Amino acid sequence: MYRLVKEGQTEVYAPEDNDPDVPLASASVFYNPAMEMNRDINVAVTSIYARKLAERKGFDKSQITYADAFSASGIRGLRVAKEAGISAVLNDWKEEAAALIQKNIEHNGLSESAAATCMGADKLLRGRNFAIVDIDPFGTPAPFLDSAVASASFFLGVTATDTAPLCGAHLKSGMRKYAAVPLNNEFHSEMGLRILISSIARAASKFDKGIRPLFSHATRHYVRVYAEILNGAGHADKTLKELGFIAWCPQCRNSETKNGLAVFMNEECPVCSGKRKMSGPLWLGAFKDVDFCNEVISELEALPLNKKGEAVKLLTVCRDEADIPFFYDQHLLCEMLKISAPPMEPFLEGLRKAGYIATRTHFSGTSFKTNASVEACLEILKRQ
Repeated sequence: MYRLVKEGQTEVYAPEDNDPDVPLASASVFYNPAMEMNRDINVAVTSIYARKLAERKGFDKSQITYADAFSASGIRGLRVAKEAGISAVLNDWKEEAAALIQKNIEHNGLSESAAATCMGADKLLRGRNFAIVDIDPFGTPAPFLDSAVASASFFLGVTATDTAPLCGAHLKSGMRKYAAVPLNNEFHSEMGLRILISSIARAASKFDKGIRPLFSHATRHYVRVYAEILNGAGHADKTLKELGFIAWCPQCRNSETKNGLAVFMNEECPVCSGKRKMSGPLWLGAFKDVDFCNEVISELEALPLNKKGEAVKLLTVCRDEADIPFFYDQHLLCEMLKISAPPMEPFLEGLRKAGYIATRTHFSGTSFKTNASVEACLEILKRQ
């Protein structure tokens, strides 16, 4: 049985509420209302990039092709086709899903700009090139990264919902899937984001492509990356220079990052002589572009969206977040000092007055980024 749901300017038939005893991945077709903000942002991001691409290449937006490789009900790709005004291929390997996608294409009058296909994502993506490729699988995107970057000519969107392997809670699984060693600590959410971008970058380099993240975030149970594809071996080489490792001390919380795929870092902490943990390879560069974020915020504010407020807030915090790898957790530092956590803003202002960069982050309400050492942060906390 299906019901009509509306997101943005698009109305689709979606399954009645999924049986809580049946995992979403096992359902014949599923619709996840919790991802509406993700889809709102996706529409705005894709609209902005498609507009820029059309201006750069000198053709109409309707000539830009978009692949939604894991379409399920079709809501993500249909919204892009209708609200961003580009040509979309909506794919799912399940026949029931493909039939529902076709029903939703017809319901929205999009037969001229959207098409339903029924095949495996790899078969779709290996078979043709698209200007924009979006992979939003249930679980890990790792098996599909090669085909996604090979197919994407200009832009790529990737979602990962397997945060336990990405962020270090399931260490061996994360190492197998992403060929990286994660750390399960206070900044595990940023760890997962940077490992995912690193995996995309390494996959792209196999095809002589580089990437430039334009907006990325870790929200609740998922990680999302939007990256421009830069074609050419030179771009691939430049991208790989943004990869590296972190050495982190679980005793004093000091850390050190070093760029490179073959680096040496002392295991002994230079501050407290404790044993440091190593993690990588991971992305050490910026994971957003400020100007692009500003354009997406303006686009969001102009669209009729149910989750507009949440989306704009997320983009704003991400835009203002310092481009410094890894954050501190204020509450954890206060526990080290055995003091109550002071209000965040006066504390950050104290860091700024001392000459340091200090910003909030989107990862959690108690996290902050700064170029100050742990010792400097602790001293300022004592004075609050």
